[in-house]
Amino acid sequence: MHDLDASGEPRLRIGSLFSGYGGLDLAVEHVFNAKTVWFSELNEPVARVFSRHWPEAPNLGDITAINWSQVEPVDILIGGFPCQDVSTVGKRSGLAPGTRSGLWAHMAAAIDALQPEWVVIENVRGLLSSPATRPPTEGDDHDRSNPGDATPDDATLRGVERDPWHLGDNATRPLRALGAVLGDLADLRLDARWIGLPASLVGAPHQRFRIFALARRTVPHPTGDGLIARRRDARPGASETRDDRAVAPDHRLRAPRTGWLTEQESRIGDPVVPDRRTVQRWGRYAGAITRWEHITGPSAPAPALLNDADGPRPAPAFVEWLMGLPTEWVTGADDLTQNQQITALGNGVLPLHAAAAVTALLL
Repeated sequence: MHDLDASGEPRLRIGSLFSGYGGLDLAVEHVFNAKTVWFSELNEPVARVFSRHWPEAPNLGDITAINWSQVEPVDILIGGFPCQDVSTVGKRSGLAPGTRSGLWAHMAAAIDALQPEWVVIENVRGLLSSPATRPPTEGDDHDRSNPGDATPDDATLRGVERDPWHLGDNATRPLRALGAVLGDLADLRLDARWIGLPASLVGAPHQRFRIFALARRTVPHPTGDGLIARRRDARPGASETRDDRAVAPDHRLRAPRTGWLTEQESRIGDPVVPDRRTVQRWGRYAGAITRWEHITGPSAPAPALLNDADGPRPAPAFVEWLMGLPTEWVTGADDLTQNQQITALGNGVLPLHAAAAVTALLL
């Protein structure tokens, strides 16, 4: 059953995959006035961070082990599948079976089984240029698709401009990762739009360019206003549900989780001028630091931790601030080491960035 918002309208339900610390969840909850009802995160320390902020949402665990026929349906399915194999700083193995980024196939399977009204995807810039490899499709016959007598001889083609990409010469055309994702969404009867935005567009003091895609069912659900999915009895998932929730499932939320995002949005574009003290501390970065302090609220923490043995290391609190998160969203977890905090933050989504992208795609 759907929860009701302050106006008495049913709140949309979110299913979260590759959840991390919940940056994408915060953005989608904010834009859609929705609520995350379950998540899937394999990394145990990061899952504990998520459960601290969504104590009522069970962790379905390893996405490859989930039986989607036994999972509670949702209205919105979201996820930023692993980027290591499509990142421009990685080995560029691409979107292929057996790679970490190839886990997209499991997200596609979840979409097919759950039939959400909306799908939200986030990933790195490399999605635009990394290759995608498809496993051979049963019944795919290259020789029949491309018979030798189907290609005219050189005499016939004299004067015709040649195609440097050789499209049509193979039964399987070369694909880029984003093309494969959009093609899968189309196969799943979803209309998709995508956008690429740097985090600096919302005032962040760094680029962090990301790709966002928003997809919606081509045929709205027959009940409701097209935003509310079909209601079915909730059933537990077949994959092991992690017992990492801080309180009982019947815990009721306190204040809205994303109210601070509204405040951040209202400050984007405000003119700011760094004061003398900020210039002395940050030098040429003073303007960017001052702008982000104004948008997010808290002052910038010290950027590095000093260690005589290893030298300076990024301070988790500073990285958390760079991501526009509330203070101690990740660093407040006492059971995470500094390395685990940095790993969680480095792989996360900047909520204000994602909210701006999803809002733009809805227009």
